[in-house]
Amino acid sequence: MSEEIKQPVTAIKGIGEETAALLAELNIFTIEDLLTYLPYRYNDNRLRDLSEVEHDERVTVEGVISSEPSVAFFGRKKSRITVRVMVDKYLVSAVIFNQAYLKNKITLNQPVTITGKWNRHRQQITVSQMQFGNLVDNVQKAQFEPVYSVKGELTVKGLRRFIYLAFNQYGHLLDETLPDDIRRKYRLYSKMTALGALHFPKDAQQLKQARRRMVYEEFLLFQLKMQALRKFEREHSQGISIRYDNEQLKSFIASLPFPLTNAQKRVLSEILHDLKSPFRMNRLLQGDVGSGKTVVAAIALYAAVTSGYQGALMVPTEILAEQHTESLKKMLQPFGVRVELLTGSTKKKQRNIILEGLASGEIRIVIGTHALIQDDVNFHQLGLVITDEQHRFGVEQRRVLREKGENPDTLFMTATPIPRTLAITVFGEMDVSIIDEMPAGRKSIETYWAKPEMLERILQMVEKELQKGRQAYIICPLIEESEKLDVQNAIDVHASLVHYFHNRYSVGLMHGRLPSEEKDHVMKQFSENQIQVLVSTTVVEVGVNVPNATMMVIYDAERFGLSQLHQLRGRVGRGDHQSYCILLADPKSDVGKERMKIMTETTDGFVLSEKDLELRGPGDFFGKKQSGLPEFKVADMVHDYRALETARGDAERLINSEKFWEDDLYLPLRETIEASGILDGEKLD
Repeated sequence: MSEEIKQPVTAIKGIGEETAALLAELNIFTIEDLLTYLPYRYNDNRLRDLSEVEHDERVTVEGVISSEPSVAFFGRKKSRITVRVMVDKYLVSAVIFNQAYLKNKITLNQPVTITGKWNRHRQQITVSQMQFGNLVDNVQKAQFEPVYSVKGELTVKGLRRFIYLAFNQYGHLLDETLPDDIRRKYRLYSKMTALGALHFPKDAQQLKQARRRMVYEEFLLFQLKMQALRKFEREHSQGISIRYDNEQLKSFIASLPFPLTNAQKRVLSEILHDLKSPFRMNRLLQGDVGSGKTVVAAIALYAAVTSGYQGALMVPTEILAEQHTESLKKMLQPFGVRVELLTGSTKKKQRNIILEGLASGEIRIVIGTHALIQDDVNFHQLGLVITDEQHRFGVEQRRVLREKGENPDTLFMTATPIPRTLAITVFGEMDVSIIDEMPAGRKSIETYWAKPEMLERILQMVEKELQKGRQAYIICPLIEESEKLDVQNAIDVHASLVHYFHNRYSVGLMHGRLPSEEKDHVMKQFSENQIQVLVSTTVVEVGVNVPNATMMVIYDAERFGLSQLHQLRGRVGRGDHQSYCILLADPKSDVGKERMKIMTETTDGFVLSEKDLELRGPGDFFGKKQSGLPEFKVADMVHDYRALETARGDAERLINSEKFWEDDLYLPLRETIEASGILDGEKLD
């Protein structure tokens, strides 16, 4: 890259120290920073037909002044001019605030171009810009006007002028990032042309092509780092090749009480291929609640055992660990595999026996909570590590378990359906397997949206299920009453339901502030049907299996995202009986209503996750603390997902080709990877 473009912004004629200080607040220090500081939106100044303009939409129209202007003064230095303007067949009111001087400039039958917010009901435009003459006369007014984020005394107009000066003096020095073969293949603008068009677009087509180029570049650079990290980790962490016994594995699969679905067979094939490979497996297994991930995990663990290795399954809660142990023992003990449970509650004597068994290799499979990563837990020959609900554990916790063996294969499982778009972005260095099919015969959960005033009828419905010997979850968004929020809280709801079911049924309470032992005790009571109605916050969202629970009522359901509602709904429908989910909600926003509607229409977690992403955006999907989401200047993971998939495929091909690492054509792309520190063994931020 030319050193000239790396100069401070003061090298541009017209930018002094004072302006440089204002630009520094926007993290613009060099000429390159200024040229690549992009607009976050565009004002569309194209002429529109008012019949096509939505209420409250910004619009630019041409017309003729059809009345004398009237001016009203109010407050201190505040004014309002109202004038009639004939726009095509519409006679509209143009309202201009705090520009009283315009009264003397406005004359009858004068052509005018106005921009502002259209009020369809009043046939009125609140004017933000007024220019006399029509658009042809105002040639300097661009069809698309870039709007930049600015701070302090710096104005958008001022920033535009500085970018214009920078482009005139230094735009030709912008280095091309993308090699010619890629640009030819997709017919992409050069870097200079694309940035020029983003700052000064001539028309919609040019803006579209400029954006297309920059979206692809952003995705490609990110995916190259991800694929380089994947390649580096594979080549620098010598894995183990688990040569499992195929005949034993076939016998085990044949012994299962149900046939595998096609989706289970597909992901199993991917996992078994990884086990055999000399590289360390680093795979994410996604599957909706009830799709059969545990069975796939059991088969993978048994495959490791037939090759002489041990397996470990780490889960976030003791209850979940107990449930997994019970089901894995049922499946694996008939094949002579010793399976044990290790949690924080394991008694000292039993714990010592388990530690000895793991160190000697007698115990082939261990299931546990973070108790598995204590210093005194040692394995004889750990070959496969599976982490369930992997997002519940920190990176460090997962790493410690992995280091208990000699680079064991690693499988992460999650029942949170992550949209494909996010999966290939956030988990770009992982292989992703998806179980997107439910076992045959599984009953769909009937979901209804009810208004809060129907609560009495809902409770009668709950009681009908309880009379059949079933159980119910009641979910509330808060633990206790909040002065700021008018939403149901668990403590009050628990008190009212204890009164409602007075001694007919036992009502339990669970929330995040209870100590772990108490939470486990309440869940155990619910699992054993000592509690029939469990009032809870979202702490029951993941990993509780009570097949007898058939009713889920969610208070203030509009306060939850689609993915969270789906996870909560997945707590029921786990047995043979028909299950129901009632969403008690009175959403005021269109998005809230849309969420309720979608929830009643589908139980497919992947469909819901894609919809959730569209409604909420990627930042909210994972929450503010998720550091795995990259910040893109132009690209949008939701709307540009095709470009993301294309870029990922291209990045994978490039990283694995010799030409990429040797040809100078790809030098700018290689420099981006090298600058990230991946090739020095540093993890991506």
